[in-house]
Order: sequence, then C-alpha cells, then structure tokens
Amino acid sequence: MKRRKFITLLVSSAASLPLSARGQQPKPLPRIGILSSASAMSPIEGATLQGLRELGYIEGQNLVIEYRGSAGKPDRLAGLAAELAIARVDIILAGGSEATQAAQRETKIIPIVMTSTNPVALGFVASLAHPGGNITGLSLLGPEVSGKRLEILKDLIPSIAKVAVLWNPDDPSALFSLREAQEAGEKLQIKLQILKTRDIDSFIDVFPAAVEAACEAVILLPAPLMTRNAQRIADLALKSRLPTMFYSADSVKAGALLSYGPSLIAIYQRAAYFIDRILKGASPADLPVEQPTKFELAINLKTAKALGITVPPALLARADEVIE
Repeated sequence: MKRRKFITLLVSSAASLPLSARGQQPKPLPRIGILSSASAMSPIEGATLQGLRELGYIEGQNLVIEYRGSAGKPDRLAGLAAELAIARVDIILAGGSEATQAAQRETKIIPIVMTSTNPVALGFVASLAHPGGNITGLSLLGPEVSGKRLEILKDLIPSIAKVAVLWNPDDPSALFSLREAQEAGEKLQIKLQILKTRDIDSFIDVFPAAVEAACEAVILLPAPLMTRNAQRIADLALKSRLPTMFYSADSVKAGALLSYGPSLIAIYQRAAYFIDRILKGASPADLPVEQPTKFELAINLKTAKALGITVPPALLARADEVIE
C-alpha cells in the first residue's frame, strides 16, 4: 500500500470513531490525603485502608494514598496540610482535632473526613446532623466520657484521693476533656494533679512528677499524642508503678492497666464509609457526623498483677475485654 493511501485510510478511520472515543483519556485515580500526627502509617490509618478495601478500593490499583505525618510535631501540620492541598487530593482524612484544624485552615473546598472530639464546639461543623461545610466524619465523644473514666478508676481503687491528669494543651479539644474531668473530680472528691504533655519527650518527666506529687493513678485525656505513644506511656507507667487509665482498648493491649471509650480502630475503619460516599458524589455538608454508640471497658490483668492490684470482681464482670 502506498504511503499516501495508507495515511488517508488512517485519517478516515479515525474520523469515523465517535467523538467520545477519540477524545477519551484515562480517568485519574482518586487521591486520598491522610494528615496525621504520626511519623508513619499506623494500625489506626490501616483500619481506614482496610475499610476501603472492603468497599472495593485497592491502593495502587484504583486509589492513590498521599500520607503526610508530623512525627509528633503539631507545628508541622499546617505545612503538611498545604502540601496535600497543592497535590490536589480529592479528600483529606484528618486524624484528630489538631489535624482537622490544620486542614480546615488550609482549604474550604477539598472535602475533609475528620475524627475529632467535640467538632461542633471547635467550629468544624455547624451541627452533627447538618455539617454545612466541607468537613464531616466522626466524633470521638472524648469530653463526655472523661468523668466516667474517673468513676471507673474509683471503682478500681475505692480509697483513691489523688490522680494525675495528663493532657496536651496544644490539642484544641483537650480543654473540653479537662473541664469534664475536673467536674467529676469535685463530685468524687478526688484531687487532680494537672500535668502538661506537649511532645514525646515530656512523658519522661510527667510520671516522676506524678509520683513526687503522691498521685495514686494516672488518667490520660484523649489526644493523638497519647494514642501514638501508648506503648511508651504504658512502660513508663509500669516503671513508676502507677495505675493508668487510657481511652482506647488498643492501649491496654500495649500494657496500660485499663481503658474506657470507643474503639479507635472501629472509628477509623468507619471513616472509609465517608470517603466512599464523597467519591461517589455526596457532599460533606449533607453527610451527618457520626458518634460512637458502643463504649468498651478493657482491663489488663497482667499489668494489674505487676502493680499488685486486685481488680474487684464486679468491675471485672463489667469488662468487655480482659487481657490475661
């Protein structure tokens, strides 16, 4: 076939194709940005990826993950949120109130799926039922159960009179949890020693400070800083011989004595539902924020034995999970 005839045939064949076929380009994969206070992907974010897999999303096949972690340095979150915005991700998963706040300040357009304590009071959403902006997701109900944790600690040690409360003042939601704990302390006649923990290194100092102040136990208020360092905190608590109350059963598995609160793994897995809905066209403004409906009491009997504590049978019977 002569070259001119071949080219003519090629052009005429292309012209006969539908316009949609001629201009069709490969559809870009959805890009999910994960904004975290950790240095690397943890089992918590892994739960979201597992939830996405169950919905048919496979990283590298039909989904791209852009991970940005601050390595425990909250001042880096703003810059990392800006990176995700520049990368034009389709959705940002913001783990915790600090990350949510950083993402909110960076973009009012990119949908944000949050996990946060008290999102209405912090101004992330207009209401739980009608978020009204580019943010939706899950509330951790942290402050509302801080008092309950103190009650459980008193059930464990009826004579307890003084408790150290570890909180991160840089976390925007921590103040609500602190106020709740203070109110409960007054009702239960338990004196609270408030100790600040702003970074990983501060944990080395707060436990000796709690011992020096004659505290009989420690309660940790919900914050990503605590969650990401559960193992280290549990080790320091045991070394200081201080019973420690967490807010997540995952921390009890790491060695903490006991915890009361919703499952963080379950919450982060549920975040996949919001990501899926938004990718399919739903607006964050119309997706109601969900609250946990189940709270779990977990007790580590191995840690109790190491501390010389006998867990009352009544409290043990109430536990949802007992680690022996």
